[in-house]
Amino acid sequence: MKSLLLAISIGAFGFASSGQTVLKVVTIDKSNNDPVHQAPVSFSSKKGKSADVYTNKRGEALLTVPSGDTVVVSCDHISYTEASRKIFTKGGLKDTLKVVLYLNFVTVYKPFIVRPEGVPSVLFKSERVSVDDFEFLPDGRMVLLTYAKNKRKGTELFLYDGEEVLTEISLEEMGNELIRDYRGNPHVITEKSVYGINSEANVVSVGTLDKKYYMTYIAPIVDTTVSKYFFSNFNPDYPAFEYYSYGTEDSSYRKIAKIEDELMMELYRSEYKWVDIRTKLWAKTLENETGIDKEIWVGANYFTQSIYYKELYAPLFERNDTVFLFDHYKNKLYRYDDTGELLDSVPIFHHFQEKVSGWQKQLIQDQSTGEVYSVYEKTGQVTLRRIDLTTGEMKETIPLYYKYPDKILIRSNHVYYTYRPFETAQKKYLYDEKLPFSFPETGVLHGDQVTSH
Repeated sequence: MKSLLLAISIGAFGFASSGQTVLKVVTIDKSNNDPVHQAPVSFSSKKGKSADVYTNKRGEALLTVPSGDTVVVSCDHISYTEASRKIFTKGGLKDTLKVVLYLNFVTVYKPFIVRPEGVPSVLFKSERVSVDDFEFLPDGRMVLLTYAKNKRKGTELFLYDGEEVLTEISLEEMGNELIRDYRGNPHVITEKSVYGINSEANVVSVGTLDKKYYMTYIAPIVDTTVSKYFFSNFNPDYPAFEYYSYGTEDSSYRKIAKIEDELMMELYRSEYKWVDIRTKLWAKTLENETGIDKEIWVGANYFTQSIYYKELYAPLFERNDTVFLFDHYKNKLYRYDDTGELLDSVPIFHHFQEKVSGWQKQLIQDQSTGEVYSVYEKTGQVTLRRIDLTTGEMKETIPLYYKYPDKILIRSNHVYYTYRPFETAQKKYLYDEKLPFSFPETGVLHGDQVTSH
């Protein structure tokens, strides 16, 4: 029994067995020489790293290490900078070695800044470049499309984490804008190409995609669920288009809605009556070759160039398991389930009298909360109005602080935009303005709505 108790005592107090050495590690606060208790200490060697042992109230801890080896004793405390010492343990040493680690206290937590609602703060600024466009990556970091003095002389991509620029790369072609695909991945649109953006760790890279392929097969897909894709056949030169759903399980297509401006379509087709004989013969020849109506050929090539033609705008959004379609030509907000089955509809009025209200033919969805806002602008003052997706009614009115902001994006109850004061030498900065309310995050649509490029 005595031998058993002796063995237990030796194990409990960490006495070294043959081929082992005991290290007495002492952790000291360098600023006041006080012992640091509950500090995790460990050792590492070529064979690996030991488990943490915590110091007592006197700042002491015992480590049993192999003899005749070089080990690194370290302490990684949450409130101190990491400290370490390299020790060589001689073989056959019976006494305990004392190792003192001096720790430097550091501030662990960054200060939390509370900004008032409605007052913008500068999120990114530079004395060298202006921010032309920006997008969020799925991990919350940002990609900035920038230029120095003139976009035509070159554009650059920055990977930005909200505090510092992690990577800068120059683009071979002039970047026009950033858009997201249906998976939420940003792309750079240039005159001839589309560049897919990929970020790994602190490095951002781009890969070239065929622009025609992207615009034909990728951009029309506005969202995807587990088993459905939602896409449109939108054409900027035709006053009608359809939304479809595609089922990945049974490879079935289904038209869920048709958008048409009936008055615009009547004017579009009637343009054929007023063109000369040569143009009518040209359109008739194309009709025979392609099967597309001669009136459509004339409308697409002539009426779209007039001041009377306006592209259709009927965006589709998703929040949780519901799909919302804003048909501004039937004055309806249609709601579908995630399979494309129509649930119901409510009237909408936010787009009425756009010359009086200043409606900018733009709806923006918060990328995190799913709330939808309508954009208005009068004499430079931009105002957002939230749309209730249950009733279609307009709710809160939120005027932005600066006049004439560019590229407005909403995410996590914050409005982001670029802005440069008029008649100043300041570069175009990126601003962040908090909304006067807070909605919880939810599942939302990932892709940008299809526009003309």
